[in-house]
Amino acid sequence: MAGGEHPVTGPSLYALLGLPSTATPQDLRQAFRSLSKLYHPDTTTLPLAEARDQFRRLQEAYLVLGDPQRRSAYDSQLRLALLQRVEALSPPTAIPAKGPGPMLTGPVSPRRPLSVRRAFSGGEWFALLLLALALLFSLVLGLGLAWWRGVELVTQPPGSAPAVDPIERQTEGSIARLPGDDLLTPPADSAVQPPAAGS
Repeated sequence: MAGGEHPVTGPSLYALLGLPSTATPQDLRQAFRSLSKLYHPDTTTLPLAEARDQFRRLQEAYLVLGDPQRRSAYDSQLRLALLQRVEALSPPTAIPAKGPGPMLTGPVSPRRPLSVRRAFSGGEWFALLLLALALLFSLVLGLGLAWWRGVELVTQPPGSAPAVDPIERQTEGSIARLPGDDLLTPPADSAVQPPAAGS
């Protein structure tokens, strides 16, 4: 027996203690105490070898069933063994073949239940609403604190030129130049000629 597992062959541990599988921990303790007096080598009337064997099996049953994790693992092993016995004893069921032909016989494998989507309950909707409100509140709080401290929310990446406003205002007596202004002004070295008369 490795890992605390107990074989499911022979009488069950519940049968050794004379209890049903629904017995409470108090029932297990009481049954163990009364049976240990019966099988203990010092107080029994049975032959010594038989009493030792019965007492050892009784202790083993109580160790497994007294621990909730071991008991749950043992119960699942019992259920699995019971299902295997039922499948072995049940007659083969007929499986209709596709198309015309003989019926196939053999055990039918149990189908897995399909997952069903269900609507959210009122509590789930309320939890989602609280989550959304908390997210919105934290966003507003973060932006408000940044604005209050004067932190720039949008910054230029390092090494990039600042964006130029296409329509700049006059500053300190100089006229701002727009892109493409050099095409409209004559070169500085050319003479400006007055327009021809009569045109």
